[in-house]
Amino acid sequence: MPVQPTVKQSATGVTYHEFLPHPGLQNFIYCYWQLKTTAPLEQQFNYQVVADGCIDIFFELDHPSENFVMGFCKKYTEFPLDNTFNYVGLRFLPSMFPSLFQIDASTLSNRSEQLHAVIPETAAFITDNFGPGMNISQITALLDTYFLQVLSTAKNSTDVRLYTAISLILKNYGVLNVEKDLDTGISSRQLRRLFEFYIGDTPKTFSKIVRFQNILRAKPSAQSLQQNKLFFDAGYYDQAHFIKEFKNFYGVTPGKVFGR
Repeated sequence: MPVQPTVKQSATGVTYHEFLPHPGLQNFIYCYWQLKTTAPLEQQFNYQVVADGCIDIFFELDHPSENFVMGFCKKYTEFPLDNTFNYVGLRFLPSMFPSLFQIDASTLSNRSEQLHAVIPETAAFITDNFGPGMNISQITALLDTYFLQVLSTAKNSTDVRLYTAISLILKNYGVLNVEKDLDTGISSRQLRRLFEFYIGDTPKTFSKIVRFQNILRAKPSAQSLQQNKLFFDAGYYDQAHFIKEFKNFYGVTPGKVFGR
């Protein structure tokens, strides 16, 4: 359940919402989302995306030919946006974008790319079918129909041992020794190759992001962070290690996020 913190309350005039895809897609696509202005802003808006282990497709609804794919990121990403915008996106669960389209996730890691350079058919579908004034029901219906068709023709040949490893990482909230605890019947080198193709980075990096995301979902208070030493339970060596890694994935310190 990848968490993207909602737009700060101080960002008056900007809304962010997530929507469920068709039930037949929910094992592949975590959500559709919309980030838009409700009124022109007085200045440029910097949208901050935290590391979540996923790959997203997104486009500007008012200019749908502006469509992109954002790969797996091992740190937070900041997008400077204009004073008016209306972005729509879909967030694939880890490994599902490469599985559906047979594209090496590592070629997209830590950057965004114009979608036509990666999946020209999907880029053309977005350009030809979306436009200004569409409501979320119309948007989700189009996306559902298109990706159900993609799913029906996809050739999923993913090694089951990859999913065994992912399951172990999720079950342990990212707190495990990837060399010793990911015993899936293949060598660590083979497993690393699978992760780089289907996830976009190593099992170790993915585990760190799962651990970070687990803390976001827990929504700890500033008091529990300080007094209960939550970072020890989450597998961090000490408070400095926790703060450094959290800031790398989020962009600010945990005190600023949970101390409000």
